[in-house]
Amino acid sequence: MAAEHMTAGHSAASQTLHFTDGAFDQEVLNSEVPVLVDFWAPWCGPCKAMSPTVDALAAEYAGKIKIGKMNTDENPATAMRFQVRGIPTLLLFKGGKVVDQRVGAWPKAELKKMLDPHAG
Repeated sequence: MAAEHMTAGHSAASQTLHFTDGAFDQEVLNSEVPVLVDFWAPWCGPCKAMSPTVDALAAEYAGKIKIGKMNTDENPATAMRFQVRGIPTLLLFKGGKVVDQRVGAWPKAELKKMLDPHAG
């Protein structure tokens, strides 16, 4: 888990988690720390545009906020459960509940405003 020995060839994406319907409760709802979930799909242009921002945030908030992506094509149950209608949708979970959300592609600075109050 040590980020210290990340080599130059290693991307920040290694900090970004990938959530699934099966492990969602365990990894997100039962998490000790807040969790930002990026609901996306491979065919979604704005989702692809958001990907580097989400990866950068994952590296920046490592240890404070878990940040991961959930492919809604492969994991439709969780998207339906949290009424995700448009993507990208970013939901911030804390203590098993949604405490903040953003729909659409947002600049990193705006997402940081959403995350900082929860970063402890």
